[in-house]
Amino acid sequence: MSQADNDSLVKEVLSQYVPVSDKTLPPGKISFEEFLTWADEDTLAEWVEEEVVLMTPASLRHQRLAGFLYMLIREFVIQHDLGEVLFAPFLVRLPDPLKSAREPDLIFVARERLHLLKPTYLDGSPDLIIEITSPESLERDRSIKFKEYEQAGVKEYWLIHPDTSQAEFFQLQDGRYWKIQPGEDGVYCPRMLPGFRLNLNKLWKEVQ
Repeated sequence: MSQADNDSLVKEVLSQYVPVSDKTLPPGKISFEEFLTWADEDTLAEWVEEEVVLMTPASLRHQRLAGFLYMLIREFVIQHDLGEVLFAPFLVRLPDPLKSAREPDLIFVARERLHLLKPTYLDGSPDLIIEITSPESLERDRSIKFKEYEQAGVKEYWLIHPDTSQAEFFQLQDGRYWKIQPGEDGVYCPRMLPGFRLNLNKLWKEVQ
C-alpha cells in the first residue's frame, strides 16, 4: 500500500467526524437507544455506564496507523472470506451486564457472527479489537477497556502504541487475557486471523 493510498483513507475517515462540542450533552444517564438518537452515526462519543463520554480527535499518525492496519487486514479477510473489518466511528455495544458502547479503532467480526451487525452498531462482542493509544487514552485502553473487553468475551485485543513504536497482543483463554509475544523476527500471528502475519518492524517503517 502506498503512502498516497493511506493518506487518502485518513482523509476519508477524518471527514466523517462531527465535533461533539457543537452538541448539547444529555444530562445524567440515558438508554442506549437515546444515545443512538442523540449521537448520530458519526459523533465522537461513547456510551459508558449509561452516560455519554466524549472522545478526543485522533492524531495524524494515529489515523495513518489505523488506515494501514485496516487496509492490510481487510485485504486478507476478503481474500480468505473470513468476515468483516470495520473502523471507527462504529459503535460496539458490549453484552450485558456491561452498560457500555465503545468505538474501537478497528474491529474484526468473523463470518459466522455477522448477524450481530446492525445498521449503526455491532450488537455484541467482535472477535478482535484493535485500539491505537495516545497519552490521553492509554490508561483507559490499558485498564478500563481491557477489563470490559475481557469480560465481554472479545477473543483478541491489540494495543498499538504509536508514541513508543510498540504493540501488545492479548488472547482470551479461560475467561482471561494472556499476553502473547511476537516472534523473535518481530512477527505476530493472530489467533483470530489464521495465516495472517503482522510484521511490526515493517509497520513502524511504513507509518512514520
